[in-house]
Amino acid sequence: MTEDDIGAVRFGISPLCELGLSVRAFRDPSRFPLQLGWLRRTEEARARLDQRVLMGLIDDRLWTPDFLNPRPTSPLTRLEDEFRALAETPPEVFRADLIAVHGHVPEVFAGPHDRAISRIIATLRQLWETCFEPYWPRMRAVLEADIAFRGRQVAQSGVASMLNQLSPGRIEYEHGVVVVHLRDPAPRTQPIDGEGLTLVPTMFTRRASAPVGDGPPMIMYSARGQGALWETERIANPAAVVAILGETRAALLTALGDPASSTELGVRFGVSASAVNQHLRVLRDAGLLVSSRYGRSVLYLRSELGSALLESRSG
Repeated sequence: MTEDDIGAVRFGISPLCELGLSVRAFRDPSRFPLQLGWLRRTEEARARLDQRVLMGLIDDRLWTPDFLNPRPTSPLTRLEDEFRALAETPPEVFRADLIAVHGHVPEVFAGPHDRAISRIIATLRQLWETCFEPYWPRMRAVLEADIAFRGRQVAQSGVASMLNQLSPGRIEYEHGVVVVHLRDPAPRTQPIDGEGLTLVPTMFTRRASAPVGDGPPMIMYSARGQGALWETERIANPAAVVAILGETRAALLTALGDPASSTELGVRFGVSASAVNQHLRVLRDAGLLVSSRYGRSVLYLRSELGSALLESRSG
């Protein structure tokens, strides 16, 4: 990476990438313990999907073809736009990406190109509608909160520090080179050459992933904040803070050491969205929280005053 490349590091969210990578969790749930809540909730719906197509999109190493991992242009990428681009995948690219994963074109995709692409899109659309769409607001909130957190790291410590904290031990940056340690890599060096490096948070990689081929430079990494995504959070709040704020507001203030949306907080604490928003407005008006709009979500974060209040609880 040149100095200009470092300045062009960007983040993106790809719904299609999440769909494709989620097949990893279907194939080997034990490797994705943070998503077991989602897998349990969607078990019946997944059983109705075209399993031949889904299993044709992944191998034993949990690799997926690059046409399922498009480089997002922004954190606001629309799935329908990605489906349109997928439908226009040239036959030679489609075949090459499958061969790069499997060593051959799986039998389920061996027919006419248009029919194979249409079958993949139909299966992924059903996967989205039944297993993702009901949960996407909370999933997207986690991904957006992660990007907001990384932006704070860049502002406080610089791009190099942020890169070295994306996935310790798996992603390293030093002297203009980003090294990604993959599970089963084919050693290669890829110059950025002014194309920019895109960083994509995802729910479905444990540490770090990269495209199989030599497409635009992109790294997929595990988003922060997934641990409480599918369970109601229980926090033992300090009695003094609870006495001042009430139990729910004290719990929200304690949890907001990292950015989060009202949707995510409602799920974590088992509180309705309207109630959460009311509590957050009160805390913000009191100066205990700050908020910022990120895409379609408003993210909340504990302010210095809020942190000082919690820190004083032991006095």
